[in-house]
Amino acid sequence: MTLTLILLFVVGYVLITLEHPVKINKTATALITGVVCWAVYALMAPSAEAVVHQLSEHLASVAEILFFLLGAMTVVELIDAHDGFTLITDRIASRNTRVLFWIISLLTFFLSALLDNLTSAIVMVSVSRKLIRNVGQRQIMAGMIIVAANAGGAWSPIGDVTTTMLWIGGQITTTRIISSLLLPSLVSLLVPLGILTFRYKPKEQTTVSTAAKGISRPYVTTAARRDRRIMLSVGLGGMLYVPIFKTVTHLPPYMGMMLVLGVIWVVSEVLHSDKDEAERQKFTPAYALSRIDTPSILFFLGILLAVGSLETTGILRSLAESLNESIGNLDVIVLLIGLASAVVDNVPIVAAAMGMYDMQTYPTDNKLWEFLAYCAGTGGSILVIGSAAGVAVMGLERLEFGWYLRKISWLALVGYVAGALVYLAEFMVMR
Repeated sequence: MTLTLILLFVVGYVLITLEHPVKINKTATALITGVVCWAVYALMAPSAEAVVHQLSEHLASVAEILFFLLGAMTVVELIDAHDGFTLITDRIASRNTRVLFWIISLLTFFLSALLDNLTSAIVMVSVSRKLIRNVGQRQIMAGMIIVAANAGGAWSPIGDVTTTMLWIGGQITTTRIISSLLLPSLVSLLVPLGILTFRYKPKEQTTVSTAAKGISRPYVTTAARRDRRIMLSVGLGGMLYVPIFKTVTHLPPYMGMMLVLGVIWVVSEVLHSDKDEAERQKFTPAYALSRIDTPSILFFLGILLAVGSLETTGILRSLAESLNESIGNLDVIVLLIGLASAVVDNVPIVAAAMGMYDMQTYPTDNKLWEFLAYCAGTGGSILVIGSAAGVAVMGLERLEFGWYLRKISWLALVGYVAGALVYLAEFMVMR
């Protein structure tokens, strides 16, 4: 049974990584892999009832992650439907390449911590399109947006799916992950940003669009500006409130996110109560729900089910023991996990690591979990296909794999190593 499950998982994993060449959506592959793995386990196990019980227990933890992501995505879509992010992005205007690199990268870094790296990357790419007309410069900017989005998501419990998984699973706490990873994550951005700034000659200037100069912005009514401010404040304020809600009530994070979704839903209904049905349609939460990335939710379901089958059967535990025996140093193992996340999706890698190492041996806020959050979050920037943000920006700006490898990958790798060294040094000094 063990060999069969490993073979099924590896085949599914390979098909997921080869999504574009084989032209099969990774969500479909993940769902099939997850269900087939559990079906094989149920057919080969001595007691099918015991397997069903184990599946039910595992599904509870998976559902917490999925409901959290569902709520967060809907809140972000509601803010975007009201053009709430333009309150931030409209204030960016510079003709200097260096200045723009720093402003957009740092804004992406902190915005990713409040929202998520995928959404922040998409928002900031749309901003760079308004500000920069030179295709070459805009592609370099897009590459730095990927690095900044992944770095910003790593240190926040709501910024990256992998960090969120560790937070919901109880491996990390809000205050410790922020205090431990903020500096390393920032270094992983500042190092490549500094190198890129140095490589650009001072005489190079950005071709700025007329919209960025403030010449031809569309007219916005007073009521629309008010709605933008209210929805942005409620949405971002609610996101920040979720960790506080968890700390005070000790309820799972998805409960806080559902509360935020309910509140912003009510606010949206009140703001547009005087409009007719057709006019307020695009501002409704129902419309926002239709725009969220549902395939990603189902992908997480499939891959987490597949990993859960390996965890339940003890395969991941055996893998952890073999890694410890062959490599020995846990820091090196985690660094390699981060590098692997650049090649394959970091969600299944982190899910597997969570099953490989138990919380009795590695309790909450252990060095292992914090370093894993950093490496899995920032390691995905090394290749353009290594993160959801990278794949999204790749499609939006038509970035080629080879171009990213030549122009951005080495910068992201230098930043990744620099941030990792900062974390390890920080750990030695502080603890």
